[in-house]
Amino acid sequence: MEEKNILLAGMLSHADPGQVAGLARFFKTGPGQYGEGDRFLGIKVPVTRAVVKENWKETTFQDLEECIVSEYHEVRLAALLTLVEIFSHSRKNPGRQKECIDFYLSHTAYINNWDLVDLSCYPLLGVWLLDKDRSLLYDLARNGKTLWEQRIGMVSTMTFVRHGQLQDTFDIADILIGHPHDLIHKAVGWLLREAGKRDQSALIAWLEPRYRTMPRTMLRYAIEKFPEEKRKGYLSTTPRRPAPECCQAAKDWE
Repeated sequence: MEEKNILLAGMLSHADPGQVAGLARFFKTGPGQYGEGDRFLGIKVPVTRAVVKENWKETTFQDLEECIVSEYHEVRLAALLTLVEIFSHSRKNPGRQKECIDFYLSHTAYINNWDLVDLSCYPLLGVWLLDKDRSLLYDLARNGKTLWEQRIGMVSTMTFVRHGQLQDTFDIADILIGHPHDLIHKAVGWLLREAGKRDQSALIAWLEPRYRTMPRTMLRYAIEKFPEEKRKGYLSTTPRRPAPECCQAAKDWE
């Protein structure tokens, strides 16, 4: 008799049809929008986290495989958060951690919205690469098959920033500075802002030759923590551009 996938069963048991329409709007699932066609069960993130906390220890990679390919957004998120739990509890088992990373990288086609990226990439790839070559992130940023893979390349540097290592954030920002998509502009600006919290002079040095021509959304995010007069100074000398029609994600997921 086949064993039950407890993670999947736990998620399905919390489906709330009354929340589906709101989540579908929030994650832009309409025709031509970045989340077009995605489906929801109506489960909010705190509930998903509770299901993961209850079930991650008994969840197998076979279970994760079934969940990560789900048509339902929240089930894919549950798979990713479970993967983070397995990875973070395997610090003394590098082989197990590598298994988690290999699973993650082989399933990026299903990591297809900004929350799925932001809640998984830096606790996985960022931590894994702290003491390793980081060219993988540069390749994702430069050659990612989707904007989500490119966003993984950027947001994964959050772990480095939190360890006072800022250069990769600046270097990958340079790769993505001309990207056409607003969700990349926001991700880059967000990470630049976080780098600036650790070393504002380093951020200013990066901005000086670039701020007049970089996307305005990216700049606004990057300088959000600057004093008001300094922020106004940067914005007053930056040409205004029409915002892309797509992508008005409402919050960061730090």
